[in-house]
Amino acid sequence: MDKKKCAVVMVDMLNDFVTGALKCDRGLATVPHCKELIEGCRKLGVPVIYSNDAHLKGVDHELKLWGDHAIEGTYGAEVVPELKPAEGDYVVKKRRYSGFFHTDLDLLLRELGVDTVILGGLHTHMCVRHTAADAYQLGYDVVVASDATDSFTKEDYEYGISYLKATYGAKVLTTKEILAELGK
Repeated sequence: MDKKKCAVVMVDMLNDFVTGALKCDRGLATVPHCKELIEGCRKLGVPVIYSNDAHLKGVDHELKLWGDHAIEGTYGAEVVPELKPAEGDYVVKKRRYSGFFHTDLDLLLRELGVDTVILGGLHTHMCVRHTAADAYQLGYDVVVASDATDSFTKEDYEYGISYLKATYGAKVLTTKEILAELGK
């Protein structure tokens, strides 16, 4: 991986997903790894992008299935305190599973000269998966941080990881492995 052509896309590490309305205990366990990935990439000059649900209450289609969560402007839609965006990071709001769907994520990545996205966050079988799908369809290489991603259940996590590898050729590495490759 060429660190000059990579970016971290941290998906939905929000209060509502980690400790709130759609609480995921397994997601809470990824926070230290997400923090290590984010801080390590910042030190290496790799852009950090947060892809965050920011739903419109009473409007967004996804709320019919999952109920109110990550409503724009609420505490639930904020990044968990341990992973707060820093100066120089980017935040891309989304209203669907994919970080690319009707957002400017692709434009941002292209303007940053990125050809490889490193994904972390929640959930490997939903939002991470759909973000990876669109990244792949748009021609990006996909890397998944195995210890900085998770899902509601071990089965969902494993299914998601397996799908990402088989369908998009995603390279699945630990945070330490990613940072070692970027540091070369």
